[in-house]
Amino acid sequence: MLVTTILFRDRPALAAAAFLSCYLLGMLAAVVSALIARRTILKGRSRPMALELPTYKLPSVRTALMTTYDRGFMFLKNAGGNIMMICIVLWWLGSYPHVSPPRETVELREKIAAVEARGAQVPADEAVISFASPTDPEHPEQLTLEEAGEKADQMEASHAKAMSFMGRVGRTVEPVFRPLGFDWQLTVGVLASFAAREVFAGTMGVVLAGDEDFENNGVRERLRLATRDDGKTPVFTKPTCWALLVFFVLAMQCLPTLAVTAREAGHVKWALLQLVWMTVVAYVGAMIAYALAGGWT
Repeated sequence: MLVTTILFRDRPALAAAAFLSCYLLGMLAAVVSALIARRTILKGRSRPMALELPTYKLPSVRTALMTTYDRGFMFLKNAGGNIMMICIVLWWLGSYPHVSPPRETVELREKIAAVEARGAQVPADEAVISFASPTDPEHPEQLTLEEAGEKADQMEASHAKAMSFMGRVGRTVEPVFRPLGFDWQLTVGVLASFAAREVFAGTMGVVLAGDEDFENNGVRERLRLATRDDGKTPVFTKPTCWALLVFFVLAMQCLPTLAVTAREAGHVKWALLQLVWMTVVAYVGAMIAYALAGGWT
């Protein structure tokens, strides 16, 4: 939803078509992967399978609740511990170490304090603070007290995420994802989303807009207009958006699924094979999408 709305702003029909295409691409990739596996690692005669369908009966609420409880308990018992452990590690990597706020934030808060110290009644909608962005010092913003406070909070949250262990890993790993058009900020979002793909939108909100509330229209607009370190190149260019869509469709970014695969298959090697295969296919597919969309021109 994040990427399709950025790609096709004010064109909901095209956004819906792109969204539907993601599902079609996922189904095609599943069938092709199954055919490749059948002719390589799963060769041999198929095992006979007999499936007896029960007679139709009125659904039983009691049976449904007991089955739900039983399956849920088994999932938590066998997979929940691993999922919780990895999520805690990812949270810790994204939250530490604690760093001092950037100089721009400190200066902005000092301006806010100076205006408030005057004791004058300032109208809520009157711009009283001038803020020059480090990436565009020639065009300072005129902010109200409320806007200045929100700006300071956003810059501090974004700086903290960038300087966290996850942010530093993102800068280190950025060259790996550069052929897909991802900068270090997108790389942080992709790495964090290996726990669960829905984490991506919140992570991007914090890194680029200082707010994880993706449902906020103002946050979505700031994400659309966010720029890279040069202050000019958009984070979400058209080729990068297409590469992101393909990558997220094909990549294995769901810890619970990997945990269930390991449990059902009886060995962690099948989960690792699933992770490696899907990540490689996603990387290659995203690279092709990026090139076809004009990312290498």
